[in-house]
Amino acid sequence: MKMWLGKKIIFLQTLLCFSIVGTNSHGLKEYHFVLKEAHYRRLCSSKPILTVNGQFPGPTVRAYYGETIYVNVHNKGKYNITLHWHGVKQPRNPWSDGPEYITQCPIKPGGKFRQMLIFSIEEGTIWWHAHSDWARATVHGAIYIYPRKGESYPFPTPDEEVPIVLGEWWKSDVSDVYEEFLRNGGSPNESDAITINGQPGDLYPCSKSETFKLNVHYGKTYHLRMVNAAMNLVLFFAVSKHNLTVVGVDSAYSKPLTRDYICIAPGQTADVLLHANQEPNDYYMAARAYSSALGVAFNNGITTARIHYHENHAPNKSPSLPYLPLYNDTKAVFDYYVSIKGLNEADPYQVPTNITTHMLTTLSINTFPCPENQTCAGPNGTRLASSVNNISFENPTIDILEAYYYHIKGVYHKGLPKFPPLKFDFNAEYLPLELQIPKKGTKVAVIKFGSTVELVFQGTNLVTGIDHPMHLHGTSFFAVGYGFGNFDKHKDRKTYNLIDPPLMNTILVPKNGWASIRSVVCALPSRPPPLLGHGDCVYCDEWGRRC
Repeated sequence: MKMWLGKKIIFLQTLLCFSIVGTNSHGLKEYHFVLKEAHYRRLCSSKPILTVNGQFPGPTVRAYYGETIYVNVHNKGKYNITLHWHGVKQPRNPWSDGPEYITQCPIKPGGKFRQMLIFSIEEGTIWWHAHSDWARATVHGAIYIYPRKGESYPFPTPDEEVPIVLGEWWKSDVSDVYEEFLRNGGSPNESDAITINGQPGDLYPCSKSETFKLNVHYGKTYHLRMVNAAMNLVLFFAVSKHNLTVVGVDSAYSKPLTRDYICIAPGQTADVLLHANQEPNDYYMAARAYSSALGVAFNNGITTARIHYHENHAPNKSPSLPYLPLYNDTKAVFDYYVSIKGLNEADPYQVPTNITTHMLTTLSINTFPCPENQTCAGPNGTRLASSVNNISFENPTIDILEAYYYHIKGVYHKGLPKFPPLKFDFNAEYLPLELQIPKKGTKVAVIKFGSTVELVFQGTNLVTGIDHPMHLHGTSFFAVGYGFGNFDKHKDRKTYNLIDPPLMNTILVPKNGWASIRSVVCALPSRPPPLLGHGDCVYCDEWGRRC
């Protein structure tokens, strides 16, 4: 049996705070993103893929701490699309955040949209990606945010910076993969390759000549700006015979952590230092998936890239692979995550201790009965689904942000439960089948301005237990705790790290376990800006376009 998690947790983002480039006549930095198809050859065959400016991965966006930039998006593709700036807080500017039907209607084919990116407390590496269907498989890129001009990193300045974007490649058209599993109610076919900077690596057929190579000089330090752009794969990453020093996660600096491997979940980013201090030779960097769910198919291949020392040496035609934990080594994953500590002096906020709003949300794989006269590929002929507190999200026809701002009724409903409406042993081995069927709805949890929030994500064993990567838009949060089994508020809060937890925007919730985060609600929405190419109207037609 194959499974897929398509998780959406909807808070009304307006109430949460937390290429081609140039400058315009006012001195503001502008990027121009053109969505268009381009042909790429991988794994012995070619196919057209959707790209930004013909690049895969897409162009890197660069900014300084606190800077505001603009991105002019022109959709020359075949489908509606939006772009999300993953980890950009966008204070008082949710209108440019990007998730379709949440903060905006999609950009129709031929349409344009001007997005304003307001960088506030971010510093380090984050990323951008499409936020429509599965377009982000090829439409994504890194964002580098540098310290304020004249200021330095909280670590010795590296000699060079290098993007390391981890992803996946399908021989089939990604939209066909997406449409097939929507049609049959099963899970998507697993990818044909994992990639590093768009390349499968020389362990895959027809890939050796194009394998990404990082040329290094002995004694120098390289800043790896890492992004996990894979659709649903948690990945281990390592470099043979070299240690890696993590100095930041999700655009917030952390205390230096030196390991022989790192773990990075979908949507997460990391700032990692690689010291070229080994015997001059060729070495592999490599990544492979972590998957603890029973009976869930996944890509178990290994992607590679090469590190080549400039200094003279006899070429090493067959470098050894680095140590990577076993695919189901849960201990290796969470030993790594709990070892990441925040850099207190760099954090603009202290960890909230006076909590005014408590929330506990269950994260479940679910099923719906197969409609009449259809054949479904989910367990026992059902259709797979997912839920938050037993609510399976339904897309509205008008984006929620504008419905909220303009008081349009009937688009969404308040009342996303703050605690599980169904209480049971969430991680029991056997659970009643009737618990597998969730309710459908477009619900939001509205949180008061100034609230301090503790949110516990609780995994369940409905259908099957899996790890859940969870991302909150418009905010960063302190990752204060992880655990296994059912969360116990009396016992588990005693294990929290309230001294130096990392500041993150994406957290991995363990299979049949929990993860706890804390944050502060501190921004209200500004008036919506003029929308280039869309006029001033609110409603969307049946194609998701503004009227």
